[in-house]
Amino acid sequence: MPEYDFSGQVAFVTGAARGQGRSHAVAYAEHGADVVVTDVCETLPTSDYDLATSEDLRTTAEMVEGEGQEALAIELDVREEAQVQAAVEQSLDEFGRIDVLANNAGIWNLEHLHEMDEQTWDEMLDTDLKGVWLCSKHVAQHMIERGEGGKIVSTASTAGHGASYRGGHYTAAKHGVVGLTKSFAIELGEYGINVNCVSPTGIDSPMTRGLTEKYGEEAIAELNEYTGSWNVIDEGPVEPRDVTEAYLWLSSDAARYVTGIALPVDAGLMAK
Repeated sequence: MPEYDFSGQVAFVTGAARGQGRSHAVAYAEHGADVVVTDVCETLPTSDYDLATSEDLRTTAEMVEGEGQEALAIELDVREEAQVQAAVEQSLDEFGRIDVLANNAGIWNLEHLHEMDEQTWDEMLDTDLKGVWLCSKHVAQHMIERGEGGKIVSTASTAGHGASYRGGHYTAAKHGVVGLTKSFAIELGEYGINVNCVSPTGIDSPMTRGLTEKYGEEAIAELNEYTGSWNVIDEGPVEPRDVTEAYLWLSSDAARYVTGIALPVDAGLMAK
């Protein structure tokens, strides 16, 4: 495993109460960073699975502290600008700086576009795309003012590079994350801020397990009829830590000349 040194740095991780976000937060701490861990800690009306709880978020904070680093847990709805701004200000009051922003918060559900109601569309786009913009906006303002650069990494998806059966709203949001990443990279490059995203395939996480429980294996088989078998490399499930490794690299000095990319962690899905 590569070695990184985030000593003296602060990472701000959204969707950190479990799954990929928890994996990212704990990994930053393993490599020396103090970590702000945030999550909405409530289930949205259109959610097809239970979202993380306040207890889950506290557990992540305890895991960060177990690595010998400081943690700040904030319940945050990334769709609300006032909450995002307040969370960034609280983090700066606590730690004085934010060096890495990990935009991980996201939701997923299945619905045909021609049958979807407006609330389902809005919750998806507001969480998975608008939330990335709002967090990036307010953290970038701090990074620019501080004048020492920074790293912004967001979670896109393989769905952000093609189409998705019964997931057009998710696909639209993730295409948006890829485009937003490239645009932020262009605008923030002069300030020494690298902006990238990671495009995972299906990950073994509470979200994907929850959807499988909700819709059944038949729905996954139906998706495969349109997209083909998901992964080329099939050596067991892709784990959150596999995505975390990409986050760590993109957040480190090893990727200092990497900006504006969408890095696949897709087990070869997009090679087909």
